[in-house]
Amino acid sequence: MILPTRAPARYFQGWDYLELWVGNARAFSGWLASAFGFDIVAYAGPETGCAERASYVLEQGAIRFVITAALGPASPIADHVRAHGDGVRDLAIRVSSATAAYDAALARGAVGVIPPWTEEDDSGKVTRATIAIYGDTQHTFVERSAYMGAFLPGFSAEAALLPPSPGGPPVDLRLIDHVVANVYRGALDRWVDFYRGTLGFEEMVHFDDAQISTQYSALMSTVVWDGSRVVLPINEPADGPRKSQIQEYLECYGSPGVQHIALATDDIVASVKALRSRGVRFLTVPDTYYEDARSRLSGIDVPWGALQELGILVDRDQDGYLLQIFTENVSDRPTVFFEIIQREGATGFGAGNFKALFEAIERAQERRGHL
Repeated sequence: MILPTRAPARYFQGWDYLELWVGNARAFSGWLASAFGFDIVAYAGPETGCAERASYVLEQGAIRFVITAALGPASPIADHVRAHGDGVRDLAIRVSSATAAYDAALARGAVGVIPPWTEEDDSGKVTRATIAIYGDTQHTFVERSAYMGAFLPGFSAEAALLPPSPGGPPVDLRLIDHVVANVYRGALDRWVDFYRGTLGFEEMVHFDDAQISTQYSALMSTVVWDGSRVVLPINEPADGPRKSQIQEYLECYGSPGVQHIALATDDIVASVKALRSRGVRFLTVPDTYYEDARSRLSGIDVPWGALQELGILVDRDQDGYLLQIFTENVSDRPTVFFEIIQREGATGFGAGNFKALFEAIERAQERRGHL
């Protein structure tokens, strides 16, 4: 078969939104607003003509989350939450043409979930189309150049429908840096091939189990991207004497899915101070990490005292350096968590921090009895 010359990724314009399906949308949205400083800007539910679900739209910088819950037990949303707990359902990508991106993806082997459909209201129209990816996760292509409303038709920005904004210092998160998936052992190459061959992505970097391991566990990871803004690391478990964090995720989530979402900031010290004051909890690393890091990364002008006090990790590559920190899991199941990252030229993912990070995760696994 001759593939179309224009791959789906050629239509991509960056992230549009990430949608999480959860047990209680109002509570989860209120927590994201209170803990992470998001603004709740739109709502859809029975009051707006959506009888079977409640959805809240949250924004900060260029980041947009949609938090959705079922309003009845027969809903596929309720089925998803029963199977997986709270988790990411949809990685929605803004495109110049939803129909063209969808048709090109199907022509290259993607599985269609919902063919292109258009919704309209007084603010214009939006066309979307959805394909399947790993597990029960999906990509929706969103064409919204002709829409000027709050979010989508069926959503309202009426203040009376939105929860009140909590107080707290600004967090100043800017954009989605990358979204990490976990897949079953042996499936990594398949999904890398899917993103490269079907969607037209490029491979950015690969890490093998010799690079990402501790005395207990290991994993392998490949990062694919659209060449611009959509960056997707994909992990699979590897051999180790005990259960890896990837295997724990797969067992607790019940399928492949999104493990963590990395959110970028221009000032990670200020952002993490604000997040801690709002009650966000982070994984901890021992003070010995900073003794090694100061030696390993000598010459980098960073506020080492503040980084150690806040638990922020440091790494560098040939292009610069980065600062990063990881939250604890944000749901009852040990599945989804967030990363906060500041890039100062670096294009990598903190390879020098992998061992410290995974040992911190393993300490949490051991407390749960899952290591």
